[in-house]
Amino acid sequence: MSKSKLEISKESGPHLRLASLVGNWDGSTSTWFEADILADESPMQGKINFLFDGRFINYEYKGTLNGKPYEGRMTWGYDLGNEKCQCSWVDTFHLGTAIMHSEGHETRSGFVVLGSYSGPGIPVPWGWRTELEIINPDQFIIRAFNISPDGEEAKATETIYHRIEK
Repeated sequence: MSKSKLEISKESGPHLRLASLVGNWDGSTSTWFEADILADESPMQGKINFLFDGRFINYEYKGTLNGKPYEGRMTWGYDLGNEKCQCSWVDTFHLGTAIMHSEGHETRSGFVVLGSYSGPGIPVPWGWRTELEIINPDQFIIRAFNISPDGEEAKATETIYHRIEK
């Protein structure tokens, strides 16, 4: 009996890479509201677990921004049929009551996805690129970039995590 695409991916593909992130993490988040002007640096705690027998991972995080608590959740997966990484994201600071859906691809060191956002005062949607870089089994970095309607990019957040337990 041959193995399914999902079984193969869990053993040696993108699902194995996502699974490597399961565990508890401590980190530090840097936030920029204007290009190259650091607005805040604060501790961040993350927890990643499996959803649906390893088809997806669920990333939950809690931290502060300018002294005020916030939290968020991201569901990451890899659509084997379309060969795309996908992510849905909600949080209590950046998105208000919106859910951002992003799609992208696998990279040499992780995954990159692109979504967009708009709202009152933002008539033309802005892009939001999220990069998940796996440094080693005990460290990963998640970065996000704002992309203006004109295509100008600026780093918005960067969280550097270190594993505290699997």
